[in-house]
Amino acid sequence: MRFISTHTHGILDYIVGVALIVAPWLFRFADSGAETWVPVALGAAALVYSLLTRYELGVVKLIPFKTHLTFDFISGVLLATSPWIFGFAHIVYLPHLLVGLFEIFASLCTRTVPEALPQAPVQHRA
Repeated sequence: MRFISTHTHGILDYIVGVALIVAPWLFRFADSGAETWVPVALGAAALVYSLLTRYELGVVKLIPFKTHLTFDFISGVLLATSPWIFGFAHIVYLPHLLVGLFEIFASLCTRTVPEALPQAPVQHRA
């Protein structure tokens, strides 16, 4: 069931994007390895594609929202599995796993059509 509005999802996008970028330093696992750069890269990517998404909080509105949700799902899978894929689970895994699972959950529970996008003006022929 999709119960998260696209507007709420947009707010979460920016919060999670920034949180991923600062998490390695905030939670003290910034060792200049994959454990640091995977969340930083995924957070930066999330901010960029959020700015480019056709939804209430997008700025340029180039990317369809369903594509955005697909990016979120893929990002979540990569983030959640990254400690084992890149071999740093012995250093840290819980933040990556939990935020990745949250991204997957949010991508699957968000409505797929933005509620309130400005409509193009209707042109009447004289």
